Amino acid sequence: MAGRRHVFISHHHADDEHVSKLTNSLARKGYEIRNSSIRAKPANKERLEKGLVSDNAIKRLLRIKMAWASTVIVLIGKETHARPWVNWEIKKAHELGKRIVGVFTRGGTEADVPPAFEDYGSALVSWNPDKIIEAVEGKDNDFQEPDGSPREPVHIPSTSRC
Repeated sequence: MAGRRHVFISHHHADDEHVSKLTNSLARKGYEIRNSSIRAKPANKERLEKGLVSDNAIKRLLRIKMAWASTVIVLIGKETHARPWVNWEIKKAHELGKRIVGVFTRGGTEADVPPAFEDYGSALVSWNPDKIIEAVEGKDNDFQEPDGSPREPVHIPSTSRC
């Protein structure tokens, strides 16, 4: 198993705590995640909420951050499906040829899967560090329900990797 992986973690900002939980959980398995995703600091959150940052500036920054990653992990929690930026990030990851791995957060449901993930996802796994690592490494292309039981993908997942 590779010890380090460059990823971009797409997530609803209400799920920021899950980003840290994910990286810490994988670190306990000896797997280092170098995450290039954006987690807004309080001052930047205020600028975003006030609309002081243009969508084009955000897209440019996201493209730069995502280009560096080999894999995009999509944290799927409550309301993820309704987040336009998560859907945009998934579509952009697909355009860039990235492997796209969905991970259900604790409490995430099948109804929370973003529409773009249904179109472009490579694997969808429960909150299980071993399954997440296998999916990121491309060793597992399974699609699972939040409880880890098997689920049929909506589309035929891509097996390409950068």
